[in-house]
Amino acid sequence: MVFLFSCLGSLSLGAQEGSFKRGEELFMANKPQEALGFLETAIAQESSHVQAHLYLGIAYQQLGRIDDAIAVYRKILPRAGSETGRVALNLGNIYFSLDNAEYAEEFYTQAINADSAYGPAYLNRANLRVKTGRLAEALPDYDLYLTLEPRSPKRPQVEQLCALIRAEFAAEERRRILAEEEAERERVRAAAEAERQRILAEEAEARRRALLQEVSASLQSAAEETRGSSAGVEDVQGYDDEFELE
Repeated sequence: MVFLFSCLGSLSLGAQEGSFKRGEELFMANKPQEALGFLETAIAQESSHVQAHLYLGIAYQQLGRIDDAIAVYRKILPRAGSETGRVALNLGNIYFSLDNAEYAEEFYTQAINADSAYGPAYLNRANLRVKTGRLAEALPDYDLYLTLEPRSPKRPQVEQLCALIRAEFAAEERRRILAEEEAERERVRAAAEAERQRILAEEAEARRRALLQEVSASLQSAAEETRGSSAGVEDVQGYDDEFELE
């Protein structure tokens, strides 16, 4: 009985390996449709077969079955072990293609956390950040990618992009400085104008007060002259006797 179970186990293992092997061959021959059945069988026989999940996910992507690819990757991700970075990267790439920046960054970051020396994850996360306008966050990822992948065929393009980003930073800094200088000049102009208006207002107020004082003095002088001329009335002689006509 023990020998029988051993033989059955060997046959089962052989069948699993046979399905995966055939699926892998067809996948590598760029025949995703033909590889599907064998890879699905390999996973059904061994649900923790990470490489079979990776191949099957890519095959689904090639055939446009994006939801199926996501499901396969998400299913194996918690059990991917040393392949966690690759599975997470593939998920990030799918969400990138779907313009889901939040999920794409989440899985790129998970790939980096799983393998801090995984260059493609830094590159793709940097590309995502450029796409979403976060240039300052993209630059360190590009620099790390170039350090990790010094012989990458993409190096010239990445270096050119980094140079453009740094040039944009420099231009932005110049624009900031010019804007600050213009704001300072405007502040000085505004302060000078405010001071000029204050002086003009003070001068106008001084002229108004001088005019009021002048008019007031003139009126005072006129009042005094009026009082002086009325004194002659007191010298007019009164006649109490009645006049009689002859």
